[in-house]
Amino acid sequence: MDFTLSEEQRILQDSARSMVAKELQPILARNDPDRPLPKKEMLAVYAIFAREGLTAPRLPMEDGGSGMKMLDYGLVFEQLPPPLAISLLSHECTVARIHADSDPTQRERFLPDLLAGRKICCTGTTEPDTGSDPRGVRTRVVEEDGALVINGRKMWITNGTASDMMVATCSAGEEKRGAVMRRVVVDRAASPYEAIEIRSLGLRQGHLSEILFENCRVPRENALGEGGDAARILTLTWNGNRPLVGLAAVHLAQKALDAAIEYAGVRRQFGRAIGQHQLIQERLVDIAADVMASRLLCYQALDIIDRGGRANGSSAMAKRYATNACERAVSLAIHVHGAMGISCEAGLEQLYRDVRMLPIPDGTNEILTLIAGRELTGLDAIRN
Repeated sequence: MDFTLSEEQRILQDSARSMVAKELQPILARNDPDRPLPKKEMLAVYAIFAREGLTAPRLPMEDGGSGMKMLDYGLVFEQLPPPLAISLLSHECTVARIHADSDPTQRERFLPDLLAGRKICCTGTTEPDTGSDPRGVRTRVVEEDGALVINGRKMWITNGTASDMMVATCSAGEEKRGAVMRRVVVDRAASPYEAIEIRSLGLRQGHLSEILFENCRVPRENALGEGGDAARILTLTWNGNRPLVGLAAVHLAQKALDAAIEYAGVRRQFGRAIGQHQLIQERLVDIAADVMASRLLCYQALDIIDRGGRANGSSAMAKRYATNACERAVSLAIHVHGAMGISCEAGLEQLYRDVRMLPIPDGTNEILTLIAGRELTGLDAIRN
């Protein structure tokens, strides 16, 4: 068992850090930190992502993707500013879902602009009354006069207000186990939908939205895959997404740790640097342990996916642990800073708001607990 990154992985990581510092961070810095980035700036970000092969890291090279291993993608993802990282995750996993469930004609129609970063996409599954149970979707799709007609609402949709295209998960009827889900690609220019911004606690430069479909007419050829298999595709992408979300939490906690170590070396009390006091050192060690343990769990989950193993439990455990531990780590870093920690000037309050957002997407920690528990016991606490 070797925990050492290869030379290629270190170069990849260093290149990502450089790209963030030189190109992405300036975009965030010149815009209001409490408002979603303008569409023009988002397209500038996605041009960078496309150049770096990040708009489709899970797709093979022969299909226009970069064919990255999930662990290598995680090494890059960890370096990205979380508001942009979560946006990218929504986009690229939607691309992966389209690729997995489309025929060659559909791929030719939908994917080129998404791969090139000329258009931004998202997935719409969650609804006002449907979150942890995607089979409970109420947004309906019916065939009418040779077209698909969608009616319903989607909530908490990352990229919604900035999106040009959405994969909407809809109910096409009922069976004993619930709704038969059908995924439909909705091109906003041809089939307009309303997107309403949702103001949130953190990640405020991202785009969190409510989507309204009112008799939205979509060409019938925009339907993906076979009706009823949406749950399988969602699960496969969620398994990759969850440790990536965990690494977004690691990014924030690492920044908090770096700030706490620096502050502990310059802030003086009782005639010496506070870093010389035992309780401060204990807090720093606790923060560092949370960051390292979270990082390794996420790396392990991604590596299991790369090796073709069953990742349901490991991915759930990685995100659950990382988001909890990193939230705790940021809070401890605020304590190390004392009164300065609660000031906007120190920037820790933004890290805290941002990290608190991450237990929610791609499975709440409660649901992830039950998924991991099912993998341990073989018993399903979610469904009979």
